[in-house]
Amino acid sequence: MIHLDLIGIGTGNPDHLTRAAERAMRAADLILLPRKRADAADLLDLRRALCAEVLTDTTRVVVFDLPERAADGPYLGPYLGAVRDWHDAIAAAWAGAIATNLPAGGRLALLVWGDPSLYDSSLRIAARLRRGGMALTVTVVPGITSLQALTAAHAIPLNTLAAPVLVTTGRRLRASGWPADVDTLAVMLDGDCAFTTLDPAGVTIWWGAYLGMPQQALAAGPLADTGAAIVARRAALRADHGWIMDTYLLRRTAA
Repeated sequence: MIHLDLIGIGTGNPDHLTRAAERAMRAADLILLPRKRADAADLLDLRRALCAEVLTDTTRVVVFDLPERAADGPYLGPYLGAVRDWHDAIAAAWAGAIATNLPAGGRLALLVWGDPSLYDSSLRIAARLRRGGMALTVTVVPGITSLQALTAAHAIPLNTLAAPVLVTTGRRLRASGWPADVDTLAVMLDGDCAFTTLDPAGVTIWWGAYLGMPQQALAAGPLADTGAAIVARRAALRADHGWIMDTYLLRRTAA
């Protein structure tokens, strides 16, 4: 039996770890750390630093190679198909790492950016392992989400008084535009600055990249005045670091 703890680690800042997260990390027999492409090596280094700060000598830490998602077209259908194939490949990588490093069973932990329940597929990948016949139980240790880190960094509330917030993706925003009957959008997983496709009149943006990290970058203001500067700054940061994690909040103001 494998007991899997999916541990939300916020944005990699050690101060984002809850005491529950620290306990789960120390209780693990094995922590698996994913290794992506070479230009994103500091993502692995951040996880290694967390382990070095929290763990005792009783927990093994093993690095495994994470498959990359195939390139996909701009449409939702091909994108979802590419993601499903990618998740299948990740599940196979998890299974191989477990078979090699925890063959007799035990407690396994994976460190998940943000929280495992918000725009993360670790739970879906774990479900693939169960469907494949692995004896697996899953516990989720919640973490600080990028939306919490964003609103905290800008010192703003997520919602206006008694009003809803829609959490969506950049791909969906680009394809379908601003949804009806909602004035506040929280946008995740936007690699192409979908806000540039909107009519900026009356819209304010609060943007953040590398939230909670030493290289945190923030921008806010009317979309018409701030959007182009965010696009340029995002491109420069990505070129400097080789990767970027960012999110933003959009809010319409009544005329």
